[in-house]
Amino acid sequence: MASTYTALGVELMATGENAGTWGTKTNTNLQIFEQISGGFTTQAVGDSGTPTALTVSDGSTGAAMSHRMIELTGSITGARVVTIPLDTQTFYFLRNSTSGAYTVQFKYASGSGDSYTFSATDKGDQVVFATANDGTNPDIYTMAFGDGDVTLTGTQTLTNKTLTAPKIGTSILDTSGNELVLLTATGSAVNEFTLANAASGAGPTLSSTGETNVDININPKGTGTLKSGTAAVKIAGKETIWVPAAAMISPTTNGADGEQVETTATRPDMNVYDFDASTQQYTQFTIAMPKSWNEGTLTYQVYWAPSTTNTGNCIFGLQGVACADGDTIDVAYGTAIEVTDAGIGTVEDQQITAESSAMTVAGSPAAGEQSYFQLFRKAADGGDTFTGESRVLGVKLFFTTDAANDA
Repeated sequence: MASTYTALGVELMATGENAGTWGTKTNTNLQIFEQISGGFTTQAVGDSGTPTALTVSDGSTGAAMSHRMIELTGSITGARVVTIPLDTQTFYFLRNSTSGAYTVQFKYASGSGDSYTFSATDKGDQVVFATANDGTNPDIYTMAFGDGDVTLTGTQTLTNKTLTAPKIGTSILDTSGNELVLLTATGSAVNEFTLANAASGAGPTLSSTGETNVDININPKGTGTLKSGTAAVKIAGKETIWVPAAAMISPTTNGADGEQVETTATRPDMNVYDFDASTQQYTQFTIAMPKSWNEGTLTYQVYWAPSTTNTGNCIFGLQGVACADGDTIDVAYGTAIEVTDAGIGTVEDQQITAESSAMTVAGSPAAGEQSYFQLFRKAADGGDTFTGESRVLGVKLFFTTDAANDA
């Protein structure tokens, strides 16, 4: 009497002198047993729409479906299917070695049970169990061990995994594969970012850490702006100081004339200094420059109005000197920087010169010092051809900061 395992192609002898042994003691049966218990075979996947069926061979060697380890091979040009008989109940180590970016599905020959599919880019391994749990719709299950393991070439999603000091290459990508963060390595780096979350009511922290005193650099690209929310963040850089004519004085020698000029009653009056058309005249003002000033060069613009309709050129000049605590104020100004502006042709029109070139403040300025400035019109110069008085309304100074505030 024999009990037949048709899926394996082996007959178990139940009676007689060979009871309890695997059939007749022949090399064929030994080879069948070997392929069942752990044999390896390759299976070429047909490149057509017809499923590739793993062969069945009861009682002889060569049954592809009887091997435990099956490598799927072949060049495919579309999604392909590999099938096993409906009554098979066993497990398989599958390896997808097909070429071509197409899916390969491993399933029962018929029925609507679960199957396993290698994705178009998955050229890896999988352990599956053919259940034969239903004579009509049996399932192919993936085995728990190895399922979801990270591989060198696979694409996996890690959930609830702790990575201790991982080394990341040049970028971090989003779920669509687009660059989210680019990483640049620095040789012998000692400073880095530290991210810290926070309890309820407090904000998380991004810190620069490493050495004792370390800046944190966040650099927009090109003309981009550093923002918090939708508002630009104020940063060190170019700043302005407005000095109105009312804040100026007329020096004792060759001083310009201070005037209040009415335009039309109840409309803006102009508080100005009138600079003569033929004699070089001056005004002066002082500023204790902000501590955040980098003590570098300054530029300026003159705001003025013409007293006549003449359109000749008006030449202005500005010079400065800084004095520290204990310095004498009886000191020469630095080199003047000039700017030229043509009359606009209409009396009482607002005029603004171009921004001047860089002016160096004499006296080697330092934080906390007071700077003295002198503005003049170079009327005696042949290049100054504006025939009327130029009415100066004020001066805008441009300076550069190198600190966030004056603390």
